[in-house]
Amino acid sequence: MTILQKTTSAQNLKFIPRSKTYDTLLVKDESENTETTVTIASNTSNDYFETISAIFDLKENRFYRVLVKNGTSIVYYGRIFCTNQNNDTYSVNNNEYTQHNTGANDFIIYE
Repeated sequence: MTILQKTTSAQNLKFIPRSKTYDTLLVKDESENTETTVTIASNTSNDYFETISAIFDLKENRFYRVLVKNGTSIVYYGRIFCTNQNNDTYSVNNNEYTQHNTGANDFIIYE
C-alpha cells in the first residue's frame, strides 16, 4: 500500500509493474465508489520498479484502489491511503485516544 498526501502538488507512485509499457492511471475512491483517470505528468523506469509522478485529487483518511493499465491489460493493481500525518509517527488513533479509568484491578483466583 502506498501512502500519499492531500495536496495540489505532484506526488510519486512507485510500483513493480508486470510490463514496462503503460498509458493509463486510474484511481477509485473506495468510500464513494467513483473512479477517475489521473494524468501522468512523468514516469521513470528503474531496474525493478517504475515511478509515476502525477497530481492526485485525494481526500484525507480514505482508501483508494489504483490501476495502471496498458490498453485493456492491467500492469499494476494496488491501494493508496491518503493522510497528511507524518509517516514516521503515523497512528490510526491520532488525537482520538481517551484513557479509561478501570478502578481497582481486583481479581479472584480459583484453585
